Amino acid sequence: MSKLERLESNIQRTLSEILFRDIRNPHLNFITITEVRLTNDFSFLKIYFTVLGGENKRKKVEEELKKSKVYIRRQLALKVKMRKSPNLIFKYDESLDYGNRIDKGLKALKDNIK
Repeated sequence: MSKLERLESNIQRTLSEILFRDIRNPHLNFITITEVRLTNDFSFLKIYFTVLGGENKRKKVEEELKKSKVYIRRQLALKVKMRKSPNLIFKYDESLDYGNRIDKGLKALKDNIK
């Protein structure tokens, strides 16, 4: 495991702790951080997340993450030792939804074959 991968893993763990322990927001209780990607120069951190619930829940969570971005960045800088504090970019991880659509399609195809 490379140094960057270890740092990303540490960041992902720390972000989860910040979201669940430090931020007391009920809208962020159903969020899962699926992956983080740090640029080589440490200037940007892409945070991929999923949410239990529908489209409305996802939009509300995205709004709350934007509102909390400065606080999350500050807490992350205090808890993880890095050269500089990266700008946070939150992105919804659509891979789970994509996988579910494929699974439903395969099940429908299997039912039609019978």
